[in-house]
Amino acid sequence: MTQIQEQYKVPLLDVREIGRVKDVRRGIARIKGLQTCAYGQLVQFSAGMHGLVMGFDEKDVMATIFGDENGVSVGDEVLSYEAQASIPVGEGFLGRVISSLGDPLDGRGPVTVSGRSAIFREAPGIMEREPVMQQMPTGVKIIDLAIPVGRGQRELIIGDRQTGKTSICVDAIINQKNTGVVCIYCWIGGPQAALQRIINSLNERGAIEHTVIVAAAVGVSAAEQYLAPYSAAALGEYFMSRGRDVLVVFDDLTKHAWVYRQMSLLLERASGREAYPGDIFYLHSQLLERAGRMTSGHGGGSMTFLPVVETMQGDITGYIQTNLISITDGQIYISAPLFHEGFKPAIDLGLSVSRIGSRVQGPGIRRVSSGLRLEYSQYREMLRMTKLRTNLSEEALARLRRGEVLQELFKQSNFAPVSLEEQMVLFHLYQRNLLQGVSPQHMRRFIDNFFRFLTEYDMTVTTRIKETQDIAPETGEAVEKAFAVFFRDIRRNSQEAAA
Repeated sequence: MTQIQEQYKVPLLDVREIGRVKDVRRGIARIKGLQTCAYGQLVQFSAGMHGLVMGFDEKDVMATIFGDENGVSVGDEVLSYEAQASIPVGEGFLGRVISSLGDPLDGRGPVTVSGRSAIFREAPGIMEREPVMQQMPTGVKIIDLAIPVGRGQRELIIGDRQTGKTSICVDAIINQKNTGVVCIYCWIGGPQAALQRIINSLNERGAIEHTVIVAAAVGVSAAEQYLAPYSAAALGEYFMSRGRDVLVVFDDLTKHAWVYRQMSLLLERASGREAYPGDIFYLHSQLLERAGRMTSGHGGGSMTFLPVVETMQGDITGYIQTNLISITDGQIYISAPLFHEGFKPAIDLGLSVSRIGSRVQGPGIRRVSSGLRLEYSQYREMLRMTKLRTNLSEEALARLRRGEVLQELFKQSNFAPVSLEEQMVLFHLYQRNLLQGVSPQHMRRFIDNFFRFLTEYDMTVTTRIKETQDIAPETGEAVEKAFAVFFRDIRRNSQEAAA
């Protein structure tokens, strides 16, 4: 029995159609003789390679080839399988790097498989879903406070290349450590060296154990790049059906659209705007609709999507970009000008939105984040209007100073996610107007060290905040007392150093 027979449970005595390769061109094989095959069905070439049926005409079937097309020649036999394309699934995939077909790529041997799941599946219906009411903390302060993401939401990350989109996604994965959330990172059409840096970052921070990497780098066939996001979604559905919360990152869908356009042109489909085929919207909508939160009768799990899309010179009106904005539940816009100013993560709150809103936030994080979005937007506008003015009123100077503090609080280094408890503490002090008097040279020291100091000073305070996800009045008083002690120690140390 061959490996493909074992995987798809094909009996030893089996009647199947046999076709022959009529033509091979740029990863597309034209096959004659397969009269009853269906879209998405698997085929096997005589050389042992596999393909996926992607189109038809009056006489022939067209299939994409997985792997090197040089292994397929005109006249080769082609066998069809009744099974639709599927991927192996199971707990054994956690911590592994796999291809879009489920084959291991990390050199650690075979993966323990629990079963197989169809790669192309219909999205769950309305009656199978529950409202999205629970937050998925990303560890990125400006997102968790101003653009909250819910478990089961689809939040688009959009911006120019090299502005920090991937870093935000990696932060979100790292932040799920020890939370029970399963993360799936899907790499589509990017360089292998960049993927290796991401894997190393996850390894160094202990986040690879709860993560599956589905890799379809630029060097693999177009068919594998096309399948990668659907395979990642199928893996996520396996965990979701077992009551787990899943976070899936698609990095990025711009390259996925490019690959599909290339395949469609080779399949001789009619092209439309920007040479994309007419079904380009369906390409991503059938994928992203698979996210959601299921009812208890359907497993009770959730699957959150963070699709990434690239813009050119900040233009969000491109064809693929507007399609994805209309499909998703909001977008996080990464601004190149803000990035070059040194504000990182360079998220533009004016163009970013979460259509789920603050309803997914807990009471504590909702309280400290109230009004922050409007306040920061007003600060940016005021900064622009007062740039050339020198004589400002005391009120204007005070508002600018408060805005500077808020901007400093929003800044964050790569691969350093911040817990919700720490965010609540920092922004509680901001809302209490206690940070305006902190000097700029001490502000970064305060942001980096205060929560650790608070834990050492009074662990019961941070424990209470974590358990209740709120800051009660007496807890707030304890935080403010620790704040005074923290800066008293800083002043004392500064005086001793000067002496």
